[in-house]
Amino acid sequence: MALTGVSANRQELLQIAEAVAREKSIEREVVIEAIEEAIQKAARARYGAEHDIRVHMDPKSGETVIKRFVTVVDDEEPIENDYAFKSLSDAKRDDKDAFVGKVYEEILPPFEIGRVQTQMARQVVTGKVREAERERQHEEFKDRVGEIVNGVVKRVEYGNIIVDLGRGEGIVRRDQAIPRENFQVGDRIRSYIYDVRREAKGPQIMLSRAHGGFMAKLFAQEVPEVYDGVIEIRAIARDPGSRAKMAVVSNDSSIDPVGACVGMRGSRVQAVVAELQGEKIDIISWSPDEATFLVNALAPAEVTKVVMDEEDERVEVVVPDEQLSLAIGRRGQNVRLASQLTGWQIDIMTESQESERRQREFAERTALFQEALDVDEVIAQLLVTEGFATVEDVAYVEADEIASIEGFGEDTAEELQARARDFLEKEAAELDEKRKALGVEDGVLEIEGVTLPIAVALGEGDVKTVEDLAGLVPDDLRGWFEVKNGERVRESGILESFSLSAEAAEALIMNARVAMGWVEPAPEEEYLEEGEELAEEAEAEAEEG
Repeated sequence: MALTGVSANRQELLQIAEAVAREKSIEREVVIEAIEEAIQKAARARYGAEHDIRVHMDPKSGETVIKRFVTVVDDEEPIENDYAFKSLSDAKRDDKDAFVGKVYEEILPPFEIGRVQTQMARQVVTGKVREAERERQHEEFKDRVGEIVNGVVKRVEYGNIIVDLGRGEGIVRRDQAIPRENFQVGDRIRSYIYDVRREAKGPQIMLSRAHGGFMAKLFAQEVPEVYDGVIEIRAIARDPGSRAKMAVVSNDSSIDPVGACVGMRGSRVQAVVAELQGEKIDIISWSPDEATFLVNALAPAEVTKVVMDEEDERVEVVVPDEQLSLAIGRRGQNVRLASQLTGWQIDIMTESQESERRQREFAERTALFQEALDVDEVIAQLLVTEGFATVEDVAYVEADEIASIEGFGEDTAEELQARARDFLEKEAAELDEKRKALGVEDGVLEIEGVTLPIAVALGEGDVKTVEDLAGLVPDDLRGWFEVKNGERVRESGILESFSLSAEAAEALIMNARVAMGWVEPAPEEEYLEEGEELAEEAEAEAEEG
């Protein structure tokens, strides 16, 4: 915009304000304030920056008034700027009615703005207008997060698509675009607003065509039941441009959610597929029962068995041998999407693999009982069949549980438990000797959660004192991944074989730090009890393995 001087035609300044406000879609008052500030800056450059100069432009007539202000202050208050302030005693010489806080105004004559001042004024106005424009864009789009917008491709930079949204500009970053989808300048594009950020260079309107929300909104446009909330989309997992899984549920028992989303002869889903460049969409029924949901998520593969580990959020899924490749999918796509959809880590095995594992575990436990309890194979197999997995199970259960096994009696139960306890005592003595031989101090065993097998493993890992244990981090105990020569390599932890959870590992270390006096114990030492329980569970799992 041009700004030639204060003496410019009043209507001309108003016309400039109107034009800029209309062009930038901002309030006219904002532009007038910017012009006032620009003239004020030019006036201070002419009369002196130390003057308190203020400018007012009448928004109706365009008349511009430049005033200089002087404020009266108390005599005891130090005055650093004689041009903007004067003491009360000085003011009373000319004005008997003067008082502290009184402001004197002086209208300054209009002046011509030179080339330098014009450039400064233009920069002020441009900066103010740009700031107002950015604020307007942020206010307009911040409440539109989660909407689909239509725009025109403005330019493409290094795979990022800049989109003209009419009253703003958005960006589809390369990772938020559908692979192998090419847009040229001038193409119309539909995208999903997933974030609006305030940044120094202005609001960043983040757009996506790969976001799960984009698919959900497309279905809301095609399926009235989704738009009305009768059918809810509970979860979406996408491999953009290739395949997706969407879990839906109906709030009306008379409406089939999957059928409604597919539409007559697939008409509804095909409209979405066309927008997503042929992306295959598996629509499945969501279920509050996580096992059922997992089975549905692995469709079209059939599942015969699901074993869930809620603590680690892992699930073991058994499928028929001929269904393995279907369950895994091309390049692991099916199981990966199912995992994203459900939030569970999924391990898949065939029925034959599970059968082999069961047989191997059965044989290992049978051999363990034969050796530890000095019994024949038949008795050992009976114990395994009844669900006994470790020698501790036999030693410390109620005697009635063993006596109730067919062919056993009270005498047999007592004898088996006595042998189990003898074996455990002997094993504990051997482990304690090994601990001492490794140089692990007695204090380590006093740490809550540390058992003899754990103490031995710590000694083998050169952790021999409470201080050694206190100086570790959970990864030292559990293991970690490192990238070597471009490959992700697993580094073993000292207690790797015990399958400690992150919480259990942290509890052991914190208990050691409390013992060393490095940290204060938690209220009621809750974490000590938790650490002991988790460590015992891990030890039992290690023995089973």
